[in-house]
Amino acid sequence: MLLMKQKEGKADLAIPENNRCMIKNSIAIIILILLAVSCKPVKKVQSLQTAISKPDTVKTVVVSNIPKVDSAAIVKDIMGKVMKKKIDFTTFNAKIKVNYESATESQNVTTYLSIKKDSVIYIKVTLSPIGVVANIYINKDSVVLIQLKGGKSIQYRSISYLQDTTNIPFDFKTIQDILVGNPVFLDSNVVSYKAGSNQLQVLMVGEVFKHLISLDNSDFKVLHSKLDDIDIMRSRTCDISFGSYDMVDGRPFAKYRQISVSEKAKLDIYLDFKEVSFNDPLKYVFDIPKNIKRK
Repeated sequence: MLLMKQKEGKADLAIPENNRCMIKNSIAIIILILLAVSCKPVKKVQSLQTAISKPDTVKTVVVSNIPKVDSAAIVKDIMGKVMKKKIDFTTFNAKIKVNYESATESQNVTTYLSIKKDSVIYIKVTLSPIGVVANIYINKDSVVLIQLKGGKSIQYRSISYLQDTTNIPFDFKTIQDILVGNPVFLDSNVVSYKAGSNQLQVLMVGEVFKHLISLDNSDFKVLHSKLDDIDIMRSRTCDISFGSYDMVDGRPFAKYRQISVSEKAKLDIYLDFKEVSFNDPLKYVFDIPKNIKRK
């Protein structure tokens, strides 16, 4: 139960210590959502056939003796269709139920998101029954983390902070695509593909990632992405599944996503989009406070 304290004649919420930890965790959750596809995997690599035939799992997938594609024209056509499916927009608003589960804890938060394309991302984080506990502001150059409960504070970071943290070429547009639901880390170096009755698997190898992407055979929607790091010294892997596609403003949108990250431990993040709109006025904007403790 929340406790009440008096300050300058006004009642204020005193956040219990366990809830303060929850608030800090909720901020970490959102950052994890932004960074989830930047995970770094894999010690070795195994044949494409093995990777494709395996059920979806967060275990490391290994790909070796990768065959070169027989037809560059076929591959070019496939990737052209995938790119045509990318969502284009001017603004984006969403309410998202977020759940994450690890070996030691689980947490539920609700986030409210507004994006002005190629300009700014606003994220409000709410925790029941406390309300808004944090705001996150991201533009092309910087990240601002604003904690509103459990001790107000503000942190300013360069956008390179994300790159330094993940050691990958992580920029504003990549974050934007992750949140909107566009595929990321697509590379022109397609080394193999396989067409099935319902799905098409394409394997790309870039400078940072090996990316095995599964597409719907009928309309080339992204169903699943598996990212493994080129660096064989790492053993982390990341799986992203897209589901519950619905037409939103005339475009297919995955309203449900699961992100599974595995290294020494496993972390599952579930995103359930409850309200989504494109090209409407921004709904969840906020001002960056000036008189607040800076960390």
